[in-house]
Amino acid sequence: MTEQKLFVYNSLTRTKEEFIPLNPGHVGMYVCGPTVYSDVHLGNCRTFISFDLIYRYLLHLGYKVRYVRNITDAGHLEGDSDEGEDKVSKKAKLEQLEPMEIVQKYTVDFHKVMEIFNTLPPSIEPTATGHIIEQIELVKTILDAGFAYEVGGSVYFDVEKYSETHDYGELNGRKLEDLLNNTRTLGGQDEKRGKLDFALWIKAKPEHLMQWPSPWGMGFPGWHLECSAMSNKYLGHQFDIHGGGMDLMATHHTNEIAQNIACCGKTPAHYWVHTNMLTVNGQKMSKSVGNSFLPYQLFTGEHALLRKGYSPMVMRFFFMQASYRSTVDFSNEAIDAAEIFYKKLAESAKKLAALQQQKIGNIDEETDKTINGFCDDCYASMNDNFNSPKTLEALNNLSKWINSYAATTRNSGEIRTETFDRLRKTYNAFFFDVLGLKLEDTEGGDTDELMQLIIKLRNEAKTNKDYATSDKIREGLKQIGFQLNDSKQGTTDWIRI
Repeated sequence: MTEQKLFVYNSLTRTKEEFIPLNPGHVGMYVCGPTVYSDVHLGNCRTFISFDLIYRYLLHLGYKVRYVRNITDAGHLEGDSDEGEDKVSKKAKLEQLEPMEIVQKYTVDFHKVMEIFNTLPPSIEPTATGHIIEQIELVKTILDAGFAYEVGGSVYFDVEKYSETHDYGELNGRKLEDLLNNTRTLGGQDEKRGKLDFALWIKAKPEHLMQWPSPWGMGFPGWHLECSAMSNKYLGHQFDIHGGGMDLMATHHTNEIAQNIACCGKTPAHYWVHTNMLTVNGQKMSKSVGNSFLPYQLFTGEHALLRKGYSPMVMRFFFMQASYRSTVDFSNEAIDAAEIFYKKLAESAKKLAALQQQKIGNIDEETDKTINGFCDDCYASMNDNFNSPKTLEALNNLSKWINSYAATTRNSGEIRTETFDRLRKTYNAFFFDVLGLKLEDTEGGDTDELMQLIIKLRNEAKTNKDYATSDKIREGLKQIGFQLNDSKQGTTDWIRI
């Protein structure tokens, strides 16, 4: 583990703080995952790629990390409030499917997209519907503590009662009076005692598709409750990092903190980490203005705003060019520049794999010192609140030296063997392991992505008992140098032959 200290910007204190885990050598990290009622959009991808970077770097430093990222498959109502239809149930009605069919469809899609972007899976991926019992028990505890009340089968958190002894606006930096003045009274919610009160448990109407028995009657959990219940179960009452998009700070994460303090007496996480949004040509991404597109549209280029398709690694690289706390503005020009930069660093990684140290017996002390300095810069930048733009600058400096060194048979800038070994180890560790980048074919994009599509088509042919097509695909690929690996579970991978 590097001797340099890691500093993290904490949204709770609004300062950059030294990262000190609650349990030495171990890190507990909870990240709010997707609500699986539609295709994951590019802004969501930016958030999860950012936390993948954080996860990867913590692992690289030698920490044992338990990374929990939930799947919201119930309780998230329209408008992120306590009114309207459940998002999953509404989509199920529109498509005339069972809610769990919707959940399965979009969870599978989410996992595929995350895999294409080369994100590591979390240690645990719990679902809201899989933890109804835990959520009901949490509501009971908050009721017993006097911070909630039941009305007609629904249970609400009493924000003003909580605020008598705690700072409800601690995370978002707002005073209770300001929050009350800027919150309108919502129609149909007269049963709430206060305008800021939020639902812990909601009474279900007979036609509501997803409902469960509880001490207060048939109903379903409020959206904020699931994260408190699942983080408590898998990480304890207090853990190291809680993450999500900045849009979750004002309400969702503020309510999580209130719930946890009410039931456990502790703020759930020591460090609160929030990612910023993705904009398109300076505008917020929105379907209504026509500037919203899905990852697959980005890969194929099939969108009016795209000049061409871009590979997953180019897009991942593009996100890394900005701090996770900064807004990322998408434009064709910006992605084109990222593509050039990515290919340059990728080419250096290829050269480094074949590069042998030149033994000329003349150590250039200044060059030796410079290379070690660039390696130190990789750590210094990531230790400064996971500063990926600065890390890319450090890799670029190493890349320049690699290219120069590879271009000549004899080089006056000789470095020590241990420095050369450190250069190779550092460049590979940060390019592949920390930044999570992969080498892509220079002709035609990511071969593995294409092969996975072919494998999917072949498995579908076998399922439909179209063995002629299945065999034709296998033999055709074999003739051009690709061997499919079949198993009892079907075809899942491939190798070059």
